Amino acid sequence: MISDLHISFRGMEPSPAVETQVRRRVEELEQFSDRIVSCRVVLEAGDRHHRQGRIYHVLVDLTVPGGKVVVNRDSGFNHAHEDLHVAVRDAFDAARRQLQDHMRRLENQMKQHEPSLIGRIVKIFSDRNYGFLETKTGEEVYFHKNSVSGNGFKKLKVGDRVRYVIDPEEGEKGPQASAVVPPGGA
Repeated sequence: MISDLHISFRGMEPSPAVETQVRRRVEELEQFSDRIVSCRVVLEAGDRHHRQGRIYHVLVDLTVPGGKVVVNRDSGFNHAHEDLHVAVRDAFDAARRQLQDHMRRLENQMKQHEPSLIGRIVKIFSDRNYGFLETKTGEEVYFHKNSVSGNGFKKLKVGDRVRYVIDPEEGEKGPQASAVVPPGGA
């Protein structure tokens, strides 16, 4: 739960029902990211127009690792925002989308690619489009023709040294290589 949550009402009396809605929506945001440091929500009643009611403005300001997510729903022409609950819903929906985008960007920056390993081809079954390579520890790893870069599968021979990456999900035949690069990078 976010320990630093501030809800402010401007130009109107505080509403327990709206505050409850905001707290519920903040909890929903936490399901998309448990890394929200703080949240500030400002609910503001705009000026009353002579032909329609007040248009509400909602600001959601989240502090997250790597930056901020800020949504300022200043919908001067959206008459649906004459209802404060609708304005809150729309602002938090936009905040959720921005938070998801921010977290994806953050994950991509932190994502580390598996280092390629060196192995040696020990078996090739050209007619069945697969083979096995041996790791430095002596373990045999399955690879399919489609995991070999370029048209390198046709050129592979027993004894060739290759670079490879292990697939995180083990296959039917045990560990398998998701990428195999033949000598010379074929």
